Amino acid sequence: MKIHHLRPPKKNLKPKRVGRGSSSGWGKTAGRGNNGAKQRSGTPHYGGFEGGQMPLYRRLPKRGFKSLSKQQFEVINIGRLSEFSSESEITPQKLIEKGWISGNCQLKVLGAGELSTPLTVKAHAFSRSAREKIEKAGGKAITL
Repeated sequence: MKIHHLRPPKKNLKPKRVGRGSSSGWGKTAGRGNNGAKQRSGTPHYGGFEGGQMPLYRRLPKRGFKSLSKQQFEVINIGRLSEFSSESEITPQKLIEKGWISGNCQLKVLGAGELSTPLTVKAHAFSRSAREKIEKAGGKAITL
Protein backbone atom coordinates (compact mmCIF):
# COMPACT_ATOMS: atom_id res chain seq x y z
CA MET A 1 0.00 0.00 0.00
CA LYS A 2 1.22 3.47 -0.89
CA ILE A 3 0.15 6.93 0.17
CA HIS A 4 -1.69 7.59 -3.12
CA HIS A 5 -3.85 4.49 -2.55
CA LEU A 6 -5.38 5.96 0.60
CA ARG A 7 -8.92 7.27 0.38
CA PRO A 8 -11.09 8.94 2.99
CA PRO A 9 -13.66 6.60 4.55
CA LYS A 10 -17.17 6.50 3.12
CA LYS A 11 -19.62 8.66 5.02
CA ASN A 12 -22.59 6.80 6.43
CA LEU A 13 -25.19 9.48 5.92
CA LYS A 14 -28.86 8.80 6.32
CA PRO A 15 -31.05 9.93 3.39
CA LYS A 16 -32.59 13.40 3.62
CA ARG A 17 -36.13 13.13 5.07
CA VAL A 18 -38.31 15.67 3.33
CA GLY A 19 -41.87 16.73 4.04
CA ARG A 20 -41.61 16.29 7.82
CA GLY A 21 -42.74 19.70 9.03
CA SER A 22 -41.57 23.26 8.61
CA SER A 23 -39.01 23.14 11.42
CA SER A 24 -36.97 20.51 9.55
CA GLY A 25 -36.17 22.99 6.76
CA TRP A 26 -37.56 20.57 4.17
CA GLY A 27 -41.26 20.81 4.99
CA LYS A 28 -44.22 22.16 3.00
CA THR A 29 -42.95 21.85 -0.62
CA ALA A 30 -40.15 19.39 0.33
CA GLY A 31 -37.53 21.16 -1.79
CA ARG A 32 -39.55 20.87 -5.04
CA GLY A 33 -40.48 24.54 -5.46
CA ASN A 34 -43.96 25.97 -5.60
CA ASN A 35 -45.79 25.02 -8.81
CA GLY A 36 -45.38 23.19 -12.08
CA ALA A 37 -44.99 19.64 -13.33
CA LYS A 38 -41.77 19.02 -11.41
CA GLN A 39 -43.49 19.73 -8.12
CA ARG A 40 -46.04 16.97 -8.70
CA SER A 41 -45.38 13.26 -8.45
CA GLY A 42 -45.06 11.25 -11.68
CA THR A 43 -43.36 14.06 -13.58
CA PRO A 44 -42.17 13.05 -17.08
CA HIS A 45 -38.37 12.77 -17.13
CA TYR A 46 -37.74 11.56 -20.68
CA GLY A 47 -35.62 13.38 -23.26
CA GLY A 48 -37.67 15.37 -25.72
CA PHE A 49 -40.45 16.33 -23.27
CA GLU A 50 -41.53 19.89 -24.07
CA GLY A 51 -43.89 20.72 -21.22
CA GLY A 52 -46.98 19.22 -22.81
CA GLN A 53 -46.34 20.81 -26.22
CA MET A 54 -46.21 18.27 -29.05
CA PRO A 55 -42.54 17.19 -29.13
CA LEU A 56 -40.37 17.86 -32.16
CA TYR A 57 -39.91 14.19 -33.01
CA ARG A 58 -43.70 13.81 -33.28
CA ARG A 59 -44.23 17.06 -35.20
CA LEU A 60 -41.88 16.20 -38.06
CA PRO A 61 -43.11 14.04 -40.96
CA LYS A 62 -41.79 10.50 -41.18
CA ARG A 63 -40.62 9.58 -44.67
CA GLY A 64 -39.07 6.12 -44.60
CA PHE A 65 -35.52 4.94 -44.11
CA LYS A 66 -32.46 4.94 -46.37
CA SER A 67 -29.76 2.46 -45.49
CA LEU A 68 -26.23 3.83 -45.68
CA SER A 69 -24.66 0.38 -45.84
CA LYS A 70 -26.59 -0.77 -48.92
CA GLN A 71 -24.38 -1.35 -51.97
CA GLN A 72 -25.00 1.11 -54.79
CA PHE A 73 -24.50 -0.13 -58.36
CA GLU A 74 -24.22 1.62 -61.71
CA VAL A 75 -25.92 -0.69 -64.21
CA ILE A 76 -25.18 -1.22 -67.89
CA ASN A 77 -26.81 -3.67 -70.30
CA ILE A 78 -25.10 -6.21 -72.57
CA GLY A 79 -26.64 -4.61 -75.65
CA ARG A 80 -24.71 -1.42 -74.96
CA LEU A 81 -21.44 -3.34 -74.54
CA SER A 82 -21.73 -4.68 -78.10
CA GLU A 83 -20.50 -1.23 -79.29
CA PHE A 84 -17.07 -2.22 -77.90
CA SER A 85 -16.53 -4.75 -80.70
CA SER A 86 -13.03 -3.40 -81.52
CA GLU A 87 -11.76 -3.76 -77.95
CA SER A 88 -11.52 -7.15 -76.32
CA GLU A 89 -11.43 -6.04 -72.65
CA ILE A 90 -14.03 -3.79 -71.00
CA THR A 91 -13.31 -2.34 -67.56
CA PRO A 92 -15.25 0.16 -65.40
CA GLN A 93 -12.49 2.71 -66.09
CA LYS A 94 -13.16 2.58 -69.86
CA LEU A 95 -16.89 3.09 -69.28
CA ILE A 96 -16.16 6.09 -67.06
CA GLU A 97 -13.92 7.59 -69.76
CA LYS A 98 -16.73 7.17 -72.32
CA GLY A 99 -19.15 8.85 -69.90
CA TRP A 100 -21.53 5.92 -69.70
CA ILE A 101 -21.23 5.58 -65.92
CA SER A 102 -20.03 7.81 -63.11
CA GLY A 103 -17.18 6.65 -60.93
CA ASN A 104 -19.13 6.90 -57.67
CA CYS A 105 -20.53 3.36 -57.47
CA GLN A 106 -19.67 -0.18 -58.42
CA LEU A 107 -20.52 -1.58 -61.86
CA LYS A 108 -23.15 -4.26 -62.48
CA VAL A 109 -23.75 -5.75 -65.93
CA LEU A 110 -27.34 -6.76 -66.79
CA GLY A 111 -28.50 -9.11 -69.52
CA ALA A 112 -30.80 -6.96 -71.69
CA GLY A 113 -29.78 -7.08 -75.35
CA GLU A 114 -27.63 -9.40 -77.43
CA LEU A 115 -23.88 -9.88 -77.71
CA SER A 116 -22.26 -11.43 -80.78
CA THR A 117 -18.53 -10.64 -80.34
CA PRO A 118 -16.36 -12.28 -77.67
CA LEU A 119 -15.54 -9.74 -74.96
CA THR A 120 -13.73 -9.89 -71.63
CA VAL A 121 -15.87 -7.85 -69.23
CA LYS A 122 -14.57 -6.87 -65.79
CA ALA A 123 -17.25 -5.66 -63.38
CA HIS A 124 -18.16 -5.82 -59.71
CA ALA A 125 -21.32 -7.87 -60.32
CA PHE A 126 -23.14 -9.67 -63.14
CA SER A 127 -26.70 -10.85 -63.47
CA ARG A 128 -27.05 -14.54 -64.26
CA SER A 129 -28.37 -13.88 -67.78
CA ALA A 130 -25.55 -11.41 -68.52
CA ARG A 131 -22.88 -13.91 -67.46
CA GLU A 132 -24.49 -16.62 -69.62
CA LYS A 133 -24.69 -14.36 -72.72
CA ILE A 134 -21.05 -13.23 -72.38
CA GLU A 135 -19.81 -16.82 -72.05
CA LYS A 136 -22.09 -18.00 -74.89
CA ALA A 137 -20.50 -15.40 -77.20
CA GLY A 138 -17.05 -16.76 -76.28
CA GLY A 139 -16.05 -14.06 -73.82
CA LYS A 140 -15.24 -13.97 -70.12
CA ALA A 141 -17.10 -12.37 -67.21
CA ILE A 142 -14.56 -11.46 -64.52
CA THR A 143 -15.81 -10.29 -61.14
CA LEU A 144 -13.67 -7.58 -59.52
